Amino acid sequence: MSDYAAAFSAARQAARALAAVPATTTDALLRDLADALLASTDQVLTENARDLARMPAADPRHDRLRLTPERLRGMADDLRTVAGLPSPLGAIISEKTLPNGLELSKVRVPLGVVGIIYEARPNVTFDSLALCLKTGNACLLKGGSDAAHSNAALLAVAAPVLARHGLPAAAATLLPPERAATEALLTAVGLVDVVIPRGSQGLIDYVRQHARVPVIETGAGVVHTFLDETGRLDYGQAIVHNAKTRRPSVCNSLDCLLLHASRLPELPALLAPLAEAGVQVLADAPALGALAGHYPAALLASATEADFGTEFLALRLAVKTVPDLAAALDHIDRYGSRHSEAIISENPAHINQFLQQVDAAAVYANASTAFTDGGQFGLGAEIGISTQKLHARGPMGLEELTSYKWLVRGQGQVR
Repeated sequence: MSDYAAAFSAARQAARALAAVPATTTDALLRDLADALLASTDQVLTENARDLARMPAADPRHDRLRLTPERLRGMADDLRTVAGLPSPLGAIISEKTLPNGLELSKVRVPLGVVGIIYEARPNVTFDSLALCLKTGNACLLKGGSDAAHSNAALLAVAAPVLARHGLPAAAATLLPPERAATEALLTAVGLVDVVIPRGSQGLIDYVRQHARVPVIETGAGVVHTFLDETGRLDYGQAIVHNAKTRRPSVCNSLDCLLLHASRLPELPALLAPLAEAGVQVLADAPALGALAGHYPAALLASATEADFGTEFLALRLAVKTVPDLAAALDHIDRYGSRHSEAIISENPAHINQFLQQVDAAAVYANASTAFTDGGQFGLGAEIGISTQKLHARGPMGLEELTSYKWLVRGQGQVR
């Protein structure tokens, strides 16, 4: 870690300074950063093109890596949205007075130094920076080599904006893309307060196995939607199509359709929109029989055991036929990743049972899992979607980047 100790120590000092920065300063900075990003569109896209040129277009990460003028405008809008949100810092979570007269208050404070490890996702750079600055945290950004040029271009936009508003440069540090930086970050005990990995299951597993600092896991999304015997076909068509095809490369996209056996005759109609989008369907035997002759043969294949529990990140969908809700719940419990799960049903008892019994960060009834997103949940942006249960779960926004401390006021009490 010696090669990185100076950067980590500088981030620690920056975190102390950030905790005292007024919210008005941070909000103005984020609005200026949004303007600077749009003014630098050409430069950022040029550097992004260098990254894209090194990645095959068929790679599932290609879409995540790709920046466009529209996506940059979306990033700028997110910066302005975060600037307009109330700061959670100093908020009183609870307060009480003890019988001995001590006055206790539980208040939100920054985590301190937050390390974010991510792969081909340059948008994470500004999402992380915005949320960390707004919550008084210094961020150590460890992007992957696939997005090295894009990430460097974005930090080049941010650096002068930080300086103009009097914030230390170490408030946002881009670490080298080499693996050695990851290893140093994961073992920076006493300098880094928490590490948040965003990326493939392999990355998350590596971080979990090697970290000596606290980790908040943002797990892969193996996402299911269950159409029960009462679910509306029009809802199913729209929801399945949206959840699968809106952006196949993101973690909230649909991977497995669970279908009540009584709905097999309607399966061709249910999946007709997917055929038009070129989605490959990997079906179990009953579903395969129902689709044969009604779905393009070139896009239809038998499902294997390995297809269930796979996060495809592509235009592929597994289909599993189940006899009842209990079987659907068992399948989700076995193969799901605790990310996002949905039911399409008109049966209130089934809906309530599904919402109560499915163990996932976001559970839906009659809506697309594509909504599992910090912006969609009104958080402005997200630093990740946590699939664990300690500290934070689901899309992580401003509150999730804070901890708390107890403030105790007395009048000379002793114990």
